[in-house]
Amino acid sequence: MTERPLPVAERPAVRRAAARLIRADRGAFTAMLLLNALAAAAGLVGPWLLGRVIDEVRAGAGPDTVDRLALAIVVFALAQLLLTRWARLVGHRFGERTLARIREGFVERALALPPATVERAGTGDLTTRGTTDVAAVGTALRDAAPEVLIAALQALFVFGAVFAIDPLLGLCGLTGLAGLSFAVRWYLRRARAAYLAEGAANAALADLLATTAQGARTVEAFGLREGRLAASRAAIAECRRTRVRTLFLRSVLFPSLDVSHTVPVVAVLLVGGALLDDGRLTLGAVVAAALYLRQLAQPLDTLMMWLEQLQSSGASFARVEGLAGAVRAPGHPAPEPAGDRIEVSGVHYAYPGGDDVLRGVDLTVRPGERLAVVGPSGAGKTTLSRLLAGVEAPHAGSVTAGGVALADLDPERLRRQVVLVTQEHHVFLGTVRDNLLLAAPSAADDELTAALAAVGADWAGELPRGLDTPLGPEGHRPDAAQAQQLALARVVLADPHTVVLDEATAMLDPRTARHTERALAAVLRGRTVIAIAHRLHTAHDADRVALMAEGRLMEIGTHDELVSLGGAYAALWRSWHGDRP
Repeated sequence: MTERPLPVAERPAVRRAAARLIRADRGAFTAMLLLNALAAAAGLVGPWLLGRVIDEVRAGAGPDTVDRLALAIVVFALAQLLLTRWARLVGHRFGERTLARIREGFVERALALPPATVERAGTGDLTTRGTTDVAAVGTALRDAAPEVLIAALQALFVFGAVFAIDPLLGLCGLTGLAGLSFAVRWYLRRARAAYLAEGAANAALADLLATTAQGARTVEAFGLREGRLAASRAAIAECRRTRVRTLFLRSVLFPSLDVSHTVPVVAVLLVGGALLDDGRLTLGAVVAAALYLRQLAQPLDTLMMWLEQLQSSGASFARVEGLAGAVRAPGHPAPEPAGDRIEVSGVHYAYPGGDDVLRGVDLTVRPGERLAVVGPSGAGKTTLSRLLAGVEAPHAGSVTAGGVALADLDPERLRRQVVLVTQEHHVFLGTVRDNLLLAAPSAADDELTAALAAVGADWAGELPRGLDTPLGPEGHRPDAAQAQQLALARVVLADPHTVVLDEATAMLDPRTARHTERALAAVLRGRTVIAIAHRLHTAHDADRVALMAEGRLMEIGTHDELVSLGGAYAALWRSWHGDRP
């Protein structure tokens, strides 16, 4: 299946998201601004006092005056140190709280994504956004943002001080930064796209490595090693190409910073010397202006050092915030289905780049009906199950529940309406109880025990700590059959209107599978059950049987009707029993 990357938020959306985060903790943000401003102001006093010392000495002042001014320099330097540390503490706390909100919002959005979106995006993109990108945003909020804020205020105040000494010296300082300004604009025009491309390449590589590791046995069995190696080399080459691009951008930006440290100071000394000769400025004022601009080196270094991090983090934030574009927008409530009747009308479906897998399928599933869908491999049974569960949307035709297209249902409402259970299953780290409460958070222990009993999970009652037994490396390691029974128990607890079972008991041995299917049938009585199966005893027990072949619905009726008809289903039934036509 061709992957489709999750959306990336545009700049206006990222700015709005940042504004929402600031408003959520505006008190800390305001305190951070105020403390940084006070720290920057305290840092300006030292050079001014040093200029005063020079002028006082030239005027013949005594040691007492110099000592007082020197003591004042020490006091203001200490005040700057304390205010800066306090500002950083407030900034770090603001960053951690904001990062927690971003993480929580990411998890909520990820869980609210439509199933088809998650399927098409692949695990690499979503995982990279939830780990690498969120971590990059956290670094920016915790470290980069406070540092940049302090540096920006210091630079602003420094230029203000130089302009206060003499406007001409201030203009000299600005003129000296013209080259840096040009380099920064050049960098910013290219940086966002470059970092987004780097993030996408990293996500693609992560997804490729994950799928290769998960399917290692399949790769070896079918001799796909060289093909996967070639794909990995191509993905690594793309990562390298995008990384080299961002490194090139930095190689242009940072040398311009080195020049900007010296040019403004030289310009002020030259112009200041001329003004000193004309008597328009004192020596102390020229020295103070030069010291101010020399002091500008530290905030400029900080700004440029973190500018690259902020661009990278900005691209990461755009990827994290991009999940909002894949979730139904609030204020546009999804329609509510009127009943549980499922209608499949004229459905065509093809996976990207392939031919139609389903061709004009029409099917009605009545509420409370048990429908078995059978047919040879490649008939389109699994694809139909995905459409019936709302994981995919048809390219033509419609799949509705209660008159509402499944694709239009809110994901939470869809999960209550239809649940798809496949051969794939997952055991989460935690106890047996934790794994079951995912489906019904308010369920009592007796309900959990009843759900396990309903699917024949007798082994759960024999565990040393019962429902509190940890599952995973530190506790009980369930085998494939037990993991599948846990998944089925979650279905029982979720209590949906419709259950789609796509070979849901395939991991169980035939005897256990038969027992589990009968137990499930008893528990789900009154619910709509659509079973995609190869074992025809499932069809024998169903209310109706639908036979698929080559993406079409060929026959539908009760088991006895289709056997009597003597068509494809009858032949399949006789073949399954080992009979000859």
